[in-house]
Amino acid sequence: MKAMILAAGRGSRMRTLTDHCPKPLLRVGGRALIEHHIERLRTAGITDIVINVSYLGEQIMTTLGDGERYGVQLRYSVEPVALETAGGIRHALPLLGDAPFWLVNADVWCDITPDSLGTLEGDMARLVMVDPPDHHRQGDFHLDDTGRLYEQGEARLVYAGIALMHPSLVADVPDNTPCPLKPCLINAIKKGRLGGYHHRGQWSDIGTPERLTALEQKLSHQDMD
Repeated sequence: MKAMILAAGRGSRMRTLTDHCPKPLLRVGGRALIEHHIERLRTAGITDIVINVSYLGEQIMTTLGDGERYGVQLRYSVEPVALETAGGIRHALPLLGDAPFWLVNADVWCDITPDSLGTLEGDMARLVMVDPPDHHRQGDFHLDDTGRLYEQGEARLVYAGIALMHPSLVADVPDNTPCPLKPCLINAIKKGRLGGYHHRGQWSDIGTPERLTALEQKLSHQDMD
């Protein structure tokens, strides 16, 4: 299985930290955010990784190179203009191929492993869902007892920015066209082909400097235990 790391965002909420450094290269726990993802994927046996880049993308490509020093193969999907999540995935499909792939946002921290989600079994995607954090109490979707996701319903969970995904989810998005992911997810819900997995382990959305600091402190405490 291949993986894609989403790393093309501007990270505007992280300014001034991201004025001259792309968010995936911000350091926590002694290494760049994106390096944690690469090493976790390699540990899981996923060594063919596609990374989309746009804002300060040259820094990411120069820093990570071809992946040899991490024991993986890195390939880059370059976006002259950021294409948002679905648009970025669609643009990278020639590198990802026709099989399901593991997708992860570069700006999240999570201890989940890809084998936790099993196989898609006909779904267009299976999303990792987590309990709503304080900054997003309203949640995103309802997950029922059979693992189906719905736009309506209680209780609601938050999409963790991690998923097992089939290329068909974004195949109808025109290439080189900015497009968010949610319309594609809603389409999959209407077809009854969007699953979810409730992850109850560690997860952080590193969207602000304060959350980055909180994660650094958390990891430091774990190292001392």
